[in-house]
Amino acid sequence: MASSLAAETYGLAILKRNIEDIPFNLTRFYVLAAKPVIPPPEQHDIMTSLLFEVTDTPGALFRAVGGFADNGINLTRLESYLVGGQFVATRFLCEFEGHPDVPQVRRALEALTAQTTRQTVLGVYPMHAIGSRVRARSRQPSRPDGLRKGLS
Repeated sequence: MASSLAAETYGLAILKRNIEDIPFNLTRFYVLAAKPVIPPPEQHDIMTSLLFEVTDTPGALFRAVGGFADNGINLTRLESYLVGGQFVATRFLCEFEGHPDVPQVRRALEALTAQTTRQTVLGVYPMHAIGSRVRARSRQPSRPDGLRKGLS
């Protein structure tokens, strides 16, 4: 499943058109590679996707993602899934702005590791051009100090 632009760009055959069930929907596509292609840490507009699991205890998610806020890292996606369909643990798909080798992101991931039972980086990749433009127009820099003051 891909857009007609992707088919044109990569020489793919379109098997069926207009399969969306909601007009003007936005679908995310992931590209899988046999060997990782990771952009350098100094490149701008990098996204990282990862899975992590927390136990089903009060405050587990708050503690797990707190390191991102503390280090000024913007979470752009957070989806939950029950592990094995039971309320024993919860798995999260998380996407955030930043490269794992950048110091602030490294600190956020260290905090995440301390609070999770498992984590797996799915990919590190350049942000899509549309996302970069929207971010540049609408986003103000993260301010962890201001966030903490607001919570006091």
